[in-house]
Amino acid sequence: MMQCVQPYKKSVRSRVRDVRMWVGSWTCMHPRKRQRKNASAMKLVGAQLAMFREFAGLRQRELAERVCVHEETIASVEQGRRPLKPDLAKVLDRVLDTKRALETAVDNMPEIDRFPVWAAEFMDAEREAIAVSSYQNQVVPGQLQTENYARAVFRSRIPILDEDEITKRATTRIERQEILHRKNPLSISFVIWQPVLMLRLGDTETYAEQIRHLRTCAQLPGVSIQVMPLDRGSHPALDGPFILLETVDHQYLAYAETQRGSQLISDLDEVSILSQRYAMLRTQALNQEDTVGLLGRLLGEQ
Repeated sequence: MMQCVQPYKKSVRSRVRDVRMWVGSWTCMHPRKRQRKNASAMKLVGAQLAMFREFAGLRQRELAERVCVHEETIASVEQGRRPLKPDLAKVLDRVLDTKRALETAVDNMPEIDRFPVWAAEFMDAEREAIAVSSYQNQVVPGQLQTENYARAVFRSRIPILDEDEITKRATTRIERQEILHRKNPLSISFVIWQPVLMLRLGDTETYAEQIRHLRTCAQLPGVSIQVMPLDRGSHPALDGPFILLETVDHQYLAYAETQRGSQLISDLDEVSILSQRYAMLRTQALNQEDTVGLLGRLLGEQ
C-alpha cells in the first residue's frame, strides 16, 4: 500500500499548541481581528484542486489516502464548503506536482469578516471528534436547529443581516449537522436550559417544527438531549454556554462564545472545570425520557 505524505497530518494536539502560542488558554479573539476566507474564492480554489486531481488521474479517495486526510475533507474543499489550509495546500502541490499553484492561491485569497479563526479551528476539530458535549442557554444548539429556526436566529441579529448573508450562515450551520449522521455515530450530548424552549423565534410553525425536530433528534444513535428545568434550586453553568469535545487523539478542548468574540480553550485545568460543570448539569437536568415528554407538552400533545 502506498504510504501517505505525512507532513500535513497535523494533529489537533499540535494545532492546539499553535493556538496556545498565540492566545494562551482564555484569550478572547474578536471576529474583526482575524478573518475567514471568502466563500467565492474558496469555491475557485476548490475547483482548481478538483481539476489538478483529475489531471493526475486520481479519485478523491485516492488523493485523500496519499495526503493522510479523510475523503470528505477533499470533497468539502473541492465543493468550496471548507477552506484549503496552507499546510495541506503545500502537500497537495507536492503530490500533484502543481508547482506551488495551490499554496499561492491560498496565500492570496481575499478575506471577509465571517467567522473568528478560532471558530473555524474548533469546527475542524468538531468534524473529527469522537465525543461532543454542548450546553446552551440562549438558543437551540446549532447541530439541532432546523433551517427555518436558524434563519430566525440570524434574522434576530443586530446589526441586521441581509438575506444573502442569512442564507450563507444558515447553510453553514446546517452543514455542521453532518456529525449527527455519521456511519459510525459519535457520542454527543446536549443540555438545553428550559427558557430556550420557551423562546418562540420565528412564527408559530417555525417553533413547532423546531420542537418536533428536537424530539426526532433525541432518537438518533449516540445522541442524548436533556432539558435543564426552571425549578432547580441551583444551576452550575450560569456563566454561559460552552461546548466540550474529545478528539480522535484523545485531546480535550472547550469552546465558548461571547457577544463579540470566541474562546478556544485547551488548558487542561480550565477544560476540567467546564467538564465538572457539565457533569453536574447532566445530573440536574431531566433525563431523556422526561425531556421527550416535556417536548410533547410544549407541542400540546399531552
